[in-house]
Formats: sequence, structure tokens, C-alpha cells
Amino acid sequence: MKIFNTPNDSNTITGFTLLGFPCTREGQILLFVLFSIVYLLTLMGNGSTICAVCWDQRLHTPMYILLANFSFLEIWYVTSTVPNILANFLSDTKVISFSGCFLQFYFFFSLGSTECFFLAVMAFDRYLAICQPLHYPTVMTARLCTNLVVSCWVLGFLWFLVPIIIISQMSFCGSRIIDHFLCDPGPLLALACSRAPVMEFFWMILSSLLLFIPFFCIMGSYALVLRAVLRAPSAAGRRKAFSTCGSHLAIVSLFYGSVTVMYLSPTSKHEPGMQKIMTLFYSVGTPLINPVIYSLRNKDMTHALQKFLGP
Repeated sequence: MKIFNTPNDSNTITGFTLLGFPCTREGQILLFVLFSIVYLLTLMGNGSTICAVCWDQRLHTPMYILLANFSFLEIWYVTSTVPNILANFLSDTKVISFSGCFLQFYFFFSLGSTECFFLAVMAFDRYLAICQPLHYPTVMTARLCTNLVVSCWVLGFLWFLVPIIIISQMSFCGSRIIDHFLCDPGPLLALACSRAPVMEFFWMILSSLLLFIPFFCIMGSYALVLRAVLRAPSAAGRRKAFSTCGSHLAIVSLFYGSVTVMYLSPTSKHEPGMQKIMTLFYSVGTPLINPVIYSLRNKDMTHALQKFLGP
């Protein structure tokens, strides 16, 4: 087990205190109920999307296979934080163990990285479907779709592996209090006994690459889609394409906007309240509304859900 050194004595600290959302006991119970409802709705919404795609043979296409995998990802993404938040509301000590903190740290950022790659792949799929409709069936084959899905998962779980391992081997001094609801690189690096400018720079480079490479791919794909849609002779076709692209771009804006502010400079001095709000946007908010935006506004998905849920 990692030993945390204090500058004044030989005591050891084997965990961190996550302050979460400090308020009265009644407020903690109210927040517990609210987050429980949000968590259950997120599981139900994304789970329904997965079941509908598996249930309806007509949805066994690359677009919906990617959507089902994305919903599966969202379930685990929100699960990496919310259960611990709920436990924190009911806890008097609000302590998370060293191993628990860094496991959450790893899975939260790995799943977030995977989401970045999935958003880029989904944009690429829409580009092929709208801009290259005749070549789409031959290009986006089941094999390519599977390879893209596997690549997203593998890249996502490898992206931050090395820096997280290095941070876990650092010594932490002084206060063990983290004014956040999850283990985040900024507060953790701030608790280190000595500054680690090389690690801070390495983290910033990895975060920048993770954000900008998929983002530019998404923007490039949708720029080409927009050009193709504006040239389309059918007004109905333009409306359908704009609806699909607009929904995706709304999620991209919400996710990338908050993540960019938070993690391009992980040790920058954000107000703790603002940190929590921005983190909630992309870690809890987007998994909740994704089923509505991606699925319920889609007629094929709505029909499949109606069949799956019964008459």
C-alpha cells in the first residue's frame, strides 16, 4: 500500500477525504435522492437503447451498433462516479481509500478518453453515410465497424495509463482533503510533496492531443457533411441530416466545452464549485441526455423501443 508522508510527524495516511457537496444532513439526503433518480434514469435510458438495438434486426447496422456501444460506455462512465457520490452523501467520514481513489481516477479518465474516440468515429460514420452513400455499405463493413469499436476501447484505456501509474507512486504531504466529488489530477498533484512540472506538462500534452485530434476529426467530418447537405436537392433530406448532425454536435459541444476548460491545465486554479459543476456536465449530464438526443428523436429507434417494451 502506498504510504502518504506528512511533513510534521511519522503518521501515515492511507486515503483521501472527498468533500463532495458540503451541506446540511437534510441537504445531503436530498442530493442522495436526486442523484439516485438521475443514475437510475441514465441506466434505464442507455440500457433501453442497447436492448432495442439487440432486439430489432433492422438496427444491426454500423450506425446503431456504434450507438449501442456508446450507450454501454455511458453506463460505465456514470457508474465510475455516481455510486461513490451516493456513498459519500451517506458517509460521515467521506474517506476514499488510496486504491479506491486511483481506481476511480483510472476508470473515469479511461472511459472519458474512450468517449472522445467514439464521438469521432460516430462523426466519421455519418460523414460516410451522407457524403459517400453509394460506397458506404462497402466501406463501413461489419469488420471495419468492429475494428473501430475495439480501437476506441483499447486506445481509451491505454491513453492515461502511464501518467496515472506515475502519479500513484508519488508521495503526498499535508492535508488529504480533496474539495471535489471524485479523484481528479489537479487536487492530487496539488497534494504532492513536491511539484512535478514534467508530469504536469506530460498530462497537458496527453490531454491536448486527446481533445484536439478527435475534435478536429469531428469538425472536419461535419464540415464535409454540411457542404453535402447544403447541396442536396431534397428539403426533407436536408432537415433529417441537420437533425442528426445537430444532435451530435450538441453533445460534442457540451462534452468538449467543459472538458477543455477543466483538463488542458490540470493544476490551474479553478474555483472548486466551478470544477464540480463542469465535471457534472460531462460526467453525469451527458450520459443522462444522450439517450434522448441520440435515440428518442430517431424514428427507427423509437419504433424499436416501442416493440421492445411491448404494446
